[in-house]
Amino acid sequence: MNTELVRVRFAPSPTGQFHIGGVRTALYNFIYARATGGVFVLRIEDTDLERSNMESEKLHMEGMKWLGMDYDEGPDKPGEFGPYRQSERLEIYKKYADELITKGKAFYCFCTDEELLEKKEKAKAGGLNPNYDGTCRNLSHDEVSKRLQKGEKAAVRFKVPIKAFTFKDRVKGEVTFPENMVGDFIILRSNGLPVYNYCCVIDDYLMKITHVIRGDDHLANTLRQLMLYEAISVSPPEFAHVSLIVGHDRQKLSKRHGATSLNWYKDETYFPEAVVNYMSLLGWSHPEEKSIFDLEELKRVFTIDRFVKSPATFDNEKFKWVNGQHLRSISCERLLDQIGNILPQNHRYFEQDDEWRKNCVELFREKVDLSKDMWPMIDRLFDASVEQSDGMNEINSWETTPVIREYLKSEMLRLDAENREFPTISDVNSWMKHLKGELKIKGKPLFMGMRAVLTGQDHGPDLKMFVCLTPVKIILSRLE
Repeated sequence: MNTELVRVRFAPSPTGQFHIGGVRTALYNFIYARATGGVFVLRIEDTDLERSNMESEKLHMEGMKWLGMDYDEGPDKPGEFGPYRQSERLEIYKKYADELITKGKAFYCFCTDEELLEKKEKAKAGGLNPNYDGTCRNLSHDEVSKRLQKGEKAAVRFKVPIKAFTFKDRVKGEVTFPENMVGDFIILRSNGLPVYNYCCVIDDYLMKITHVIRGDDHLANTLRQLMLYEAISVSPPEFAHVSLIVGHDRQKLSKRHGATSLNWYKDETYFPEAVVNYMSLLGWSHPEEKSIFDLEELKRVFTIDRFVKSPATFDNEKFKWVNGQHLRSISCERLLDQIGNILPQNHRYFEQDDEWRKNCVELFREKVDLSKDMWPMIDRLFDASVEQSDGMNEINSWETTPVIREYLKSEMLRLDAENREFPTISDVNSWMKHLKGELKIKGKPLFMGMRAVLTGQDHGPDLKMFVCLTPVKIILSRLE
């Protein structure tokens, strides 16, 4: 039994929004660390100096904290394996590159970008492999030294061994890369900055990463990484390449499929519990086949062997439904806080007392999947207009509806004269009793007629609660 402490990492490039695919990668690594009592590391891969920025890094860090993914080590949580930004580790990458050159496993390449492009195009035109042609692979030590002393710019290339590489993936099973799939690839650019596959290997080795859980689109990178692990004489971590997230057209999820950033869903009033719940199911299945669960349950039941191989279809409607399930189960206090942040501060909602507001959100939470969709419903409580619709026209054509309207108008005038701000449940029950007993109106004409004249709509949430939350003067205006 392997008793090695599990160490996993999430290593985003801070070049934009926190993409929903990145959220899933971070989540799987975080959950695996928590499920195994391991360590979760946040590493910032910011060597793309032109595109990387601190604002994007901040978005990723804040997003993770919002979702409850409390990493153990990172740029703002220093540990013994830092620094945790790649831009602060350049000397480390140079040291290992120098060692590879000394061992004859890497070499300086003086070819310019223009020369490389010309060679590539010529190879393609001749039907040849466009891999690097080895121009600088066997330069003598003296020639390299002279050219470097003259100030010539040189990248560092890895000498690719001519052999096949096989590894066991925790999702895909045994994967084999045949020989000659790649040519000698760059590990350090001529400006001294490392390329992704190289610094990823050095960092994972030095940070003692034991498992790499990432998207299927990284599978192609694994070949170069296996070569580098072999070259520095260390065993690679275990790999788990989880299925791609695709849209309904079965193509990789992108902006053309709709919103893909965490911040968009946050602004749309999705709950962090719902994001964690739904994203965890895009490539993994609950052992009891449950659709709704929270983060704590996920920590208890998560195992790598529940990953699925087939691509996961991102379904916004399913995502919204999952959010609705969480919306109906969270505390009223949290919901009140969220609604308080959604509505404009001059809204009449804020003029009402705590009990009214609590009853308001409890009524409407049963009807929506997103908290923001309560806004127009709350607006309706203070809107005296009457909808014009086929349903309303039909109800108003019934001979019982004018009778209901006149009776309820007299009742509302009475409440208004008594300076009553809102009707009560007792009032509504009394009106129904009178309409049934004295005026002999029952069934559909009674309930739909009351709804139409009191709310100005032919459908809606629980009638009694809706009426009791509506100001008397608003109802009176509708009746008149």
